[in-house]
Amino acid sequence: MNLGKSPISPSSPTYIIAEAGVNHNGDLSLALELVRKAKATGADCVKFQTFKAEAVVTKNAPKANYQLEVTDRQESQLAMLQKLELDLEDYHQIIALCRELDIQFLSTPYNFDDADFLNDLGVDAFKIASGQLVELPFLEYVARLGKPMIISSGMATLAEVFEGVQTIRNAGNKDIVLLQCTTNYPSKIEDTNLHAMNSMGKALGVLIGYSDHVTNNYACFAAVALGARVIEKHFTLDREMPGPDHSCSLDVAGFTELVEGIRQTELALGSAIKKPSAAEVANTVGMRRSIVLIRPMSKGEVLSARDLAFKRPATGLAPKRLPELIGKSLTADLPADHLLTQKDVNW
Repeated sequence: MNLGKSPISPSSPTYIIAEAGVNHNGDLSLALELVRKAKATGADCVKFQTFKAEAVVTKNAPKANYQLEVTDRQESQLAMLQKLELDLEDYHQIIALCRELDIQFLSTPYNFDDADFLNDLGVDAFKIASGQLVELPFLEYVARLGKPMIISSGMATLAEVFEGVQTIRNAGNKDIVLLQCTTNYPSKIEDTNLHAMNSMGKALGVLIGYSDHVTNNYACFAAVALGARVIEKHFTLDREMPGPDHSCSLDVAGFTELVEGIRQTELALGSAIKKPSAAEVANTVGMRRSIVLIRPMSKGEVLSARDLAFKRPATGLAPKRLPELIGKSLTADLPADHLLTQKDVNW
C-alpha cells in the first residue's frame, strides 16, 4: 500500500510518524511550527487529532489518570479538550504547509463528521486511535471511505483486534497497518510486548507497526528490528509546556535522535543473505590462516599433524585441507613458518 508518495511494505523504509496530536494547545501558530520542526527531524509524517470536544466526552467525563498528573485536577476533561481543539479552517493552512515542505499530513478522526471532514480535505489515509478499535460501526464507516487505515491496538485483546480488522475488510478495505500500542502515558517498557506485534501480523495477515509511549527510544528500535513498517511517537516543541501529552512526548532533539536511530537500525538489519561485506572480503587474507610448517623439513619428508599449525595470512593452503596433507611428502626443503602451497606437496 501507499501513503501518498510513501510505499508501506515489508521491504520499504520504516514510515515514521511525528504525533503532534494536541501538542499545539489549540494554537495554529504552534501547529504550524510543529509541522516545520517535524520535517526538520526527518519524520515522514506529522499527525494531528481532529475532534470537537463535545462530541468526544460527556460533560462529567473524568480525566484519565495520566491527565490528572499533568493538568489541573479541578478542570473537567471536556474543558481540557475544548482548549485543545483546532478550528476547522486551520487545517487548510496546516495541509498547505505540509505540501510545501513535502511532509505527509495525517489526522485521527474521532467521529463520523471528523472522518468526512478529513476525507473532504483529501487526506491520503486515516489513523485510528486505540479507543476506537472496538467501535465497529465507526471502523466500517471510515473503511468505506476507501483510504488506507493505520490502527492502534492499545487496550485490545487479539479477539477484539480480529473483529476490528474483519469489520474493515468486510467493508471492502484491505489497506491496513496494525500498530502494537500500550495505552498509558508514559508507558513502561516492560509493558510494550512487541512480540504481540508479530503475532497480530501473522494471525491477521496485515502490515505491522508500533505506536510508542515509552520515555526512551529502545522499544522503537526493537520494533524496527522485529519488522515494524510504521513507527509513531508523540512530538512536542517543549516537554515543559502545559497540556496532557507534552511530558510524554519527544522534543525536537529527541525525535531527531529517534529518526536517526531507526535509520541506523535499518542499516544494521541489512538483508537476509549471509555473505561477507566488501570490507570483510578485503580483510579476509589478513585475518584467516593457512597451514604452515612448525619446523624446518627436508624434501621427501612425510608430513604428520605434529609438523603443522595454522597461522596468518590466508595465502597458503586452507586449514580445512589439513587431513589431506597427513602422510604426504614434501617436494623441496622448506623452512619453519613456511606457508604450504599446492606445489610444496607430492599429492
